[in-house]
Amino acid sequence: MSDPKTVKDEPPLALVISSSALAVMLALLAMLGPFSIDTYLPAFPAIQQSLGATAIEVQQTLTVYMFSFAIMILWHGALSDSFGRRNIILVSLAIFAAATVGCAVADSIEHLWIFRMLQGVSAGAGVVIGRAIIRDLYEGAAAARLLSLVTMIFSIAPAIAPIIGGWIVKHLDWRAIFITLVVYSILLLVYCWQRLPESLPTTRRQSFNPGNLYRSYRSVFSSVSFHLIGGTVAFNFSGMFLYVAAAPVFLVEHLKLGPDQFGWQFIPTVAGIFCGALMANRLSGKIALGRQVAIGFCLLVGAALFNVVYHLFFLPALPWSVAPLFFYTFGMSVVAPVATLLVLDLFPTIRGIVASCQSFTQTLLGALVAGAIAPILSHSPVALALGQLAFTGIALALWSCSRRYLRQRERRLAKPFNNIE
Repeated sequence: MSDPKTVKDEPPLALVISSSALAVMLALLAMLGPFSIDTYLPAFPAIQQSLGATAIEVQQTLTVYMFSFAIMILWHGALSDSFGRRNIILVSLAIFAAATVGCAVADSIEHLWIFRMLQGVSAGAGVVIGRAIIRDLYEGAAAARLLSLVTMIFSIAPAIAPIIGGWIVKHLDWRAIFITLVVYSILLLVYCWQRLPESLPTTRRQSFNPGNLYRSYRSVFSSVSFHLIGGTVAFNFSGMFLYVAAAPVFLVEHLKLGPDQFGWQFIPTVAGIFCGALMANRLSGKIALGRQVAIGFCLLVGAALFNVVYHLFFLPALPWSVAPLFFYTFGMSVVAPVATLLVLDLFPTIRGIVASCQSFTQTLLGALVAGAIAPILSHSPVALALGQLAFTGIALALWSCSRRYLRQRERRLAKPFNNIE
């Protein structure tokens, strides 16, 4: 993989880091989100008993986290475009560590709400700014390989986080979960302080003022290409997230599994993400990006179709009801790096804001799936399968429209746009 670029008329990056080390660092930053959610879920009963709270009040610790996470994810990129990628990540890690200390020593459910909100404010910086850092330092196939490598490493977190949290709460105490997160975030802060390069020189930073921000956000959200290409990633993701949100009903009521057998769904899902990212890493630079996306959609549509046909004719059963999830997430991870990089390239001077907007739209659609669509469809395995097929069908339609739209724009401007050929 190529070395990080330097900007003309700027000194070389003061901190040099290999692409593999950068991928590990960005993946560890992105893991803060799933670790903040999944590790403490097994501790809900213990938190309820310890703080004298109701089950709903404990559930609200997750609600306030998700709300603050979704709101702040719109701003991490804008802040990094103005004040530097490295600076915002370091500040966010410091806030996260302090908030997690507060969670560990909280003596009431109200205090836990406040500190969980602060965790949500800071936890999303890594995943948003990380994408901008990759595109700042790398181009083309090198950027796609690095992004897929980050996805491979990151995919481990959702699989191991509940296991770690369950083990800690069984053998120690729920507060030990947050103490573990404090240690993790402090070690990560030290690592980033020592090795994370500043990928955005001062000459390329944007002014942080309301007028400039309004114009930037308006440019992104009014862009047809942004919605077409970004929607490709978001709707494919929603086809997977539909099953995550419906897991309690799908696994317990339809597959008759116990609460300790959720691995039947989540292991194939995570394995597909990992293997798909590995394939994307290997394909980058060896085949055209358009062909890579076509391979990914063959897997996505094929898996969704098999899922529908099987449940139309057979009752839910293992492993056939969960096997399509492996191939679906495999295809999703093949498509995502290409589409994500194309979105970032739409507005090269404000990649941080673009990354924030993309994460926000994906989070918003995921919230709609979890809050409305999954409860409606989870009553029937056939309905769930049709929902997944519909999501990836919409994603495929958006991708096809984006290619036609970009070709038309190319003809109008007489300017080649060959990134997806």
